[in-house]
Amino acid sequence: MLNFALIGASGFIAPRHLKAIKETGNNLVAALDPFDSVGILDSYFPDCHFFTEFERFECHAESLKGNPGQIDYVVVCSPNYLHDAHVRFGLRIGANVICEKPLVLNPESIAPLEKLEKESGKSVFNIFQLRLHPAIIALKKRVEESPADKVYDLDLTYITSRGNWYFTSWKGEVSKSGGLATNIGVHFYDMLSWIFGEVKENTVHLSKEDCVSGFLEFRKARVRYFLSINIDTLPQELKASGKRTYRSMKMNGEEIEFSDGFTDLHTESYRHILGGNGYRPSDALRSIQIVNVIRNSEPTGLNENSHPFAKSYFI
Repeated sequence: MLNFALIGASGFIAPRHLKAIKETGNNLVAALDPFDSVGILDSYFPDCHFFTEFERFECHAESLKGNPGQIDYVVVCSPNYLHDAHVRFGLRIGANVICEKPLVLNPESIAPLEKLEKESGKSVFNIFQLRLHPAIIALKKRVEESPADKVYDLDLTYITSRGNWYFTSWKGEVSKSGGLATNIGVHFYDMLSWIFGEVKENTVHLSKEDCVSGFLEFRKARVRYFLSINIDTLPQELKASGKRTYRSMKMNGEEIEFSDGFTDLHTESYRHILGGNGYRPSDALRSIQIVNVIRNSEPTGLNENSHPFAKSYFI
């Protein structure tokens, strides 16, 4: 049984990590969050030590070094802009680190983390659960077995409606979240680059606080994408039925269904990591580069490569 500590215990994604730690037969010994509404811990690890101040959490983690209860893994589920610092903390106390995406906000932060990894003798792992999805694995195999010069046309659409709270929270601040493409899209960009190869073109057509759309050309795919948290961008029939989320990926007109099991892959990710097969900082670099370009690009406006939903946004 390995000992885990978790930073960001009250966040949206934390329960998936708590479940994964439990289901892989391990123990959570410490957790941190400035917000103390963490009753979820009782469902998994009621004996876990909980802290609302980083300094006290750090002191406790340091006191465990060299003891039977020493922390083996630090799990980072904090706001995006704190990931880099919290990953460094985990390495400094002699633990391996499992970090939610995005690992960092800027590509130039990857190399220093790798340097610190080597100095500490520990490893950093990024959660890329879509790489473990059976439908995505099958798609990657299909693309790899296609003719070398085959280039696919894809439309990626992801709408996950959010209320006004989003813009008041850290997620609504670009300096903290990395912007919409980073916050809700980085795992999709990782998936695309993992399947279709290196990026040849990255153009942004539309960039608002509630949606972003553009065109990505990979070695083996041309991708029109549309990401949104605006409920009014949902297809009318879905909105009328009370749905708040829409996820679609069409390749050459064929729907690639990967909604089932989309949220249930964290335990599998942990099994891969603990089995020595996790994804490292270098694996995160390409998707971090993609969202960095999107964040810093001036939108060009709509053109023939624009996603259909982006076109309708202006109607």
